[in-house]
Amino acid sequence: MAGRIVLLGATGFTGRLTAAQLVARGQRPLLVARNPDRLAPLAKELGGLDTARVDVTQPGALSSVLSRGDVLISTVGPFTKLGDAAVRAAIEAGAWYFDSCGEAPFIRRVFERYAEPAARAGTALVPGFGYDYVPGNLAGALALEAAPSAVRVDTGYFVTGGTPGPGLMTPGTAASLVGCLLEPGFAFRDGALRDEPAGSRTHRFPLPTGKSLAMSLGASEHFALPRGYPRLREVNVYLGWFGEATRLISLTARGFPLLARIPGVKPAFRRLSERLATTSIGPDPIAVDTIRSHVVALAYDEAGDQVAESHLRGPNGYPFTAALLAIVSDQVARTGLRARGALGPVEAFGLTELRAFCARAGLVEWVHEYHQH
Repeated sequence: MAGRIVLLGATGFTGRLTAAQLVARGQRPLLVARNPDRLAPLAKELGGLDTARVDVTQPGALSSVLSRGDVLISTVGPFTKLGDAAVRAAIEAGAWYFDSCGEAPFIRRVFERYAEPAARAGTALVPGFGYDYVPGNLAGALALEAAPSAVRVDTGYFVTGGTPGPGLMTPGTAASLVGCLLEPGFAFRDGALRDEPAGSRTHRFPLPTGKSLAMSLGASEHFALPRGYPRLREVNVYLGWFGEATRLISLTARGFPLLARIPGVKPAFRRLSERLATTSIGPDPIAVDTIRSHVVALAYDEAGDQVAESHLRGPNGYPFTAALLAIVSDQVARTGLRARGALGPVEAFGLTELRAFCARAGLVEWVHEYHQH
C-alpha cells in the first residue's frame, strides 16, 4: 500500500507551489501548517484536501500525523532553527524525508547527526532536494562520469534573465541566508570535510555570456559527490548570482562568523531571521517568471587541467523545487527508496533516474561538452 504524502509548511510560498504541483499530478497530500486560518482556504482551493495543524516547536506534534512509509516533505524554515523536529519525526515514524533546505549548516547536521539513526530506523533522509542542491549534484555527476581521471569538481549556480535581488527571494529564503552567514561554513579539501567560511574562494565559470564570478559556500555536494566518486580529493560549490558584486559579498560573508562572536550580535541576527520568516510576502512574480537557472560543473585532473564540463539550464528555482519535490514524492510514496540513511540526490535515485526527474521538472542539459587534454 502506498504511503501518504505529508507536506509540512504548506502555507508558505514554496509549500503552496509544491501543494499545487502535487495536486496537478493527481496526488492528495495531507497539508500541515501552524496557522489554520491560512491552511483551510488553501485546502479548499486545491480541492478539499485533508489538513492538520502542527506547530513544529511543540515536542512530538508532528509525530502524530506520520506513519511508516509516508513521505514527509518539509518546506519550513529557517531550517537551522525549525528543521530538526521534522527530521526526528520522520526517523521515529519510519517515514521517507525530503526538504527544500538551502541552509548549509542544516544540511551538514542531517548528514553528520541523523544519518545513522535514519539507517537504523530503515528509512532515508534526502535534504536539499530542490534548486538547492540537486542541479549541482547532477551536473557534477555528469561531468565526473565523463572524466575518469578527475579528482576535483567545481559546481556553480547562476541565473539568466536578470539579477536576483529582494524581489526574487521569499522572506523565508532571506531568513535562511541571514542564519547561514552566522554559522561555520565548510568545504571538501584534501579528501576530507574542512571548516571554511562562505566566500573564502571565488572562481570564474564559463557561461554563454562570458566568464562569470561566483563565491564559495557549503552544500550537499561536499557530502554526496565524494561518496559516489571516491577518487575525488576536492569539491567546491559556488554561488554566482551577483555578478561582479560577488567579490564584495564574499568579503562580507567571510567576516560574518567573526562578527557573530561579538556578544549580542548573534541573538540580534537570529531575531531578525525569525521576523523575516514569519512574514508572508512572496517574491516578485515577474522575477519568478523571467529569471531562470544555469548550473555549471567543471572537473579537473591531478595536474589541475580541466577535463570535463557540464551545463544545465532550467526554470526559476522556486517552481523547479516544487515540481521536483512533487515528482519524486509521488514515486517514493509508491516504491520507497533502496538506500537508507542520509543521502545525496544521486545516491537516492541513481544518475539515470535523477536525470529523468530533473528533465520532467524542466532542468535540461543545455551544453554537455567535454574537453579532454
